Amino acid sequence: MTDAAALPGQPRGTVLSGPATARAVNVLAPNASAMTLDGTNTWIVSEPDSELAVVIDPGPLDDVHLRTVLDTAETAGKRVALTLLTHGHPDHAEGASRFAALSGTAVRALDPALRLGDEGLAAGDVISLGGLELRVVPTPGHTADSLCFHLPADRAVLTGDTVLGRGTTVVAHPDGRLGDYLDSLRRLRSLTVDDGVHTVLPGHGPVLDDAQGAVEFYLAHRAHRLAQVETAVENGLRSPEEVVAHVYVDVDRSLWPAAELSVRAQMDYLREHGLI
Repeated sequence: MTDAAALPGQPRGTVLSGPATARAVNVLAPNASAMTLDGTNTWIVSEPDSELAVVIDPGPLDDVHLRTVLDTAETAGKRVALTLLTHGHPDHAEGASRFAALSGTAVRALDPALRLGDEGLAAGDVISLGGLELRVVPTPGHTADSLCFHLPADRAVLTGDTVLGRGTTVVAHPDGRLGDYLDSLRRLRSLTVDDGVHTVLPGHGPVLDDAQGAVEFYLAHRAHRLAQVETAVENGLRSPEEVVAHVYVDVDRSLWPAAELSVRAQMDYLREHGLI
């Protein structure tokens, strides 16, 4: 058995519903798969002494899960007063409209198409509710509309799919762009260096207790994969499918369609920089 402390980001291990920090509680959605890992982590965030809570990423359109999120908050003496989205992929956002109806909340997101209410989200926004402070961090790359939420009081960041609790994320070409993603990882690294963030509360997988280690691993992994793709193209492999079969030979074949999206993004990046 591998010691979790030796893995990138120091994952806590088993993904469970329940408290993760003083202000963040996870409710794990029942949608486990190769792409969603153990399922979507729906986060309930609030100040310990406040009656108001924020829900981040209600998850799939699953009434049992959505009602469990509400019940979890209510059992803790909280009323959900706002819903936020890290991005628009269905495993995070499909249930948002139904959850908004159940909870009577607005839904704030970067993408106007996902919003319910008059307010969206933008870089630099600070969400204040019942004493809670969440800072909006733009992190495009996985998707164009990806956001993270910095929770300063817990020295934590809620990362959606930008950083996962296990493995690495997909740059979802053509919406996702590798250059944007690398910039986003560097932005997260600055949070760990300059703002003391040490905990990653991901959209999938276990909580990570070494945020800087996780981000550094992601940056190194991307540099390594990019070099592999560049070499593969220089050696005559031209189609994304050929590159995936060569570069991702160590990856389960069921994940190759997702890997192909990342390869397409990497090939675009190499072309844009005149490297292939």
